[in-house]
Amino acid sequence: MTTDLRATLAALDVAARHAGIDPEAAADDARALSAAVAESNRGSYLAWCEAFGLTPSATPFYDAASRGRRYRGLPTPTATQAAALSGAAAVAYRQALVDVCTAAALLGEPGPTAMGAAQLAGAAQLGAAMPAPPAPGLPTDSAHQDFARQAPAILADVLARLGESQQRMLDLNRGDPLTPGAIPGLPGSALPTPNLGSAPAPSTPAPAPVTAAQPPEPDPAEATPEQPKKSVEEWLAELDELIGLASVKTEIHRQTAILRVDALRAKAGLKSPTITRHLVFTGNPGTGKTTVARMVAGIYAAIGLLSKGQLIEVDRSELVAGYLGQTAIKTAEVVASATGGVLFIDEAYSLNGDQYGEEAINTLVKEMEDKRDDLVVIVAGYTSPMIEFVANNPGLASRFRTTIEFSDYTDDELEKIFTQLATRADYDLDEACADEFRRQLSRQLRDHTFGNGRWARNLFEAAIGRHAWRLREVEEPTLEQLRTLAAEDLIPDPAPAIDWEPVGDDEPQEQQE
Repeated sequence: MTTDLRATLAALDVAARHAGIDPEAAADDARALSAAVAESNRGSYLAWCEAFGLTPSATPFYDAASRGRRYRGLPTPTATQAAALSGAAAVAYRQALVDVCTAAALLGEPGPTAMGAAQLAGAAQLGAAMPAPPAPGLPTDSAHQDFARQAPAILADVLARLGESQQRMLDLNRGDPLTPGAIPGLPGSALPTPNLGSAPAPSTPAPAPVTAAQPPEPDPAEATPEQPKKSVEEWLAELDELIGLASVKTEIHRQTAILRVDALRAKAGLKSPTITRHLVFTGNPGTGKTTVARMVAGIYAAIGLLSKGQLIEVDRSELVAGYLGQTAIKTAEVVASATGGVLFIDEAYSLNGDQYGEEAINTLVKEMEDKRDDLVVIVAGYTSPMIEFVANNPGLASRFRTTIEFSDYTDDELEKIFTQLATRADYDLDEACADEFRRQLSRQLRDHTFGNGRWARNLFEAAIGRHAWRLREVEEPTLEQLRTLAAEDLIPDPAPAIDWEPVGDDEPQEQQE
């Protein structure tokens, strides 16, 4: 397994072609996924830009990271596409995404937060982001076993990289989930502002042109059997297992019953009223909107309303082009990729206010009508802007009749989410760790900027990395040590007071999660 990002990108391109996945879509997923994993590492944006052949700048890096943070706990669109395929090539593609996560964790100055993010993101690409709770004892899930095998090598590589630098040690304050990264020259960074006039020497050697491993051709005799599709009852049971979201579950059950009977009436040859299947999800970040949208796609496919049931997640940047006329083409291409499933548009109100966004909306309305029999669109965002967004566009208002509000999680629900994340990843929380979680939660400002479940997940990712760092000198840790998260794993070191200098115009002045 190579840990050079450029080599893993080359391998991913080959794997995509073998699996029948669009190489451009695969590369786009890799950009977002790798940036989201590496953003907590100091100086990672320089190595990231070098790997993708970009001019050294933090702007494209953090733009990609913003798009990719959702994939630290969910599969990317191409991973979802590969999961629906059978055969060794599809498996090899998802493994290539795991290798991208691993390589991204080693960009810049590797830290424990990136290691934890790589582990969870990689498991998500293999379809193991939210497995059933394991039995006591050793992990049995294949994805966790695979990461268990890779973890020693990853940690050894990180420690070797750290040993190369005699001037500074790993700063664990960057493991704080509320601090999404450090850029040289910004407040809180111990690195000087780099001179971007001359490109820095590569930290890793460039790979030979043919070093990328060729995934094996699919062998009919050894092809992975297609996974059985879930029934409506199984999808609804999975929905009911989610923590909190009582009103959301009730509305999804109601919509399912209505659409199921409507489908049965149509099958029996009876007249059916026109029922709008498109939905508006409103609420603050981290309240489960994307997770529920993925379940809606599965439910509608199980009912027979959708032919495939995939979820395609986009935002304004993936619908709007740089010139008038191109936006319509770009939006139509996105809709085509979502046909047969659900198109999930996050922060859809960002399309308001200019002619480019208006062009995207008009194209979307037309495509929704043309593909009304095999496409569902879900728009999501903050409550007030979403209400205004739908009301200001008559074409949308007639198609989005159902709005589902996602409330913030309570303290007890967030603690259950954190505990569930740990349990499903084969970790145990000692009593002091649970107390520390509640202490940190009590100090959070609970306004519209609070991350809800995302905050709990980020805290867990950072704890995984600190746990690995705490055991770095234990040659043969016991099973209990490997499984137990302690209170200290949740506590970041205090940020040191460091003088800093202003940076250039191409550097972001402030990093936000």
